[in-house]
Amino acid sequence: MLTYPEINPVLFQLGFLKVHWYGMMYLIGFGLAWWLALRRAKHSDAIFTEAQIGDVIFYSALGVVLGGRLGYVLFYDLPTYLATPSLILQVWQGGMSFHGGFIGVAIAMWLYARKLKVSFFQVTDFIAPLVPLGLLTGRIGNFINGELWGRATDLPWGMIFPHVDNIPRHPSQLYQAVLEGLVLFIILWVFSKRPRPTMAVTGLFLIGYSTFRFLVEFVREPDNHLGFIAFDWMTMGQLLTLPLLIIGMILMGLAYSRR
Repeated sequence: MLTYPEINPVLFQLGFLKVHWYGMMYLIGFGLAWWLALRRAKHSDAIFTEAQIGDVIFYSALGVVLGGRLGYVLFYDLPTYLATPSLILQVWQGGMSFHGGFIGVAIAMWLYARKLKVSFFQVTDFIAPLVPLGLLTGRIGNFINGELWGRATDLPWGMIFPHVDNIPRHPSQLYQAVLEGLVLFIILWVFSKRPRPTMAVTGLFLIGYSTFRFLVEFVREPDNHLGFIAFDWMTMGQLLTLPLLIIGMILMGLAYSRR
């Protein structure tokens, strides 16, 4: 069995300023997205110029941070944040929701698409392959923070999280980093290298993310204050993910039926 290494969540400190690993992981994720977007912008069929990539990443970052935080507050722990609103600003402690971030980015990209007078799905097809590496770095941030641990297991790679208990658990943060991050990135990057009908890349992203997230939730410990949401086995993550899976399948169907 493995033991969680108890990583200091503070990367370094300059006077009163503390730089946390969690925030640094998000910065690395945005940096990777910027670099990949610049590569995609060089393709002849790209809808953005290299000069516009900075705006795309800026608006996306706003959507991720604002939507992700508000989504966590609303979906996962609203009573606590209503009781102590100042906690909402303490993002370095963790507490970001993918589904909230997804909604935030969707709104930001819809507004940006209107500004440029291009199709919303042209924009989302462009940015979809950029997202998984951000998910990868975000899940590593969860691991460093020692949060979102898995359920008990007797598998050889089971990990004991001493700040939780002495029971070996699935390192579910790392499962998600690999599946939602690395594997999904490879799938989308290869798929998007050839011309695809509008909505297809977006649809594949939603299907891939939803499938991986739904499966990993079976070995991820439900939030203590929520437990199982439905049927004595469905978690909040699974409940929020199901609509994305359905939307992804619809988009894929529309993309190829209208081609």
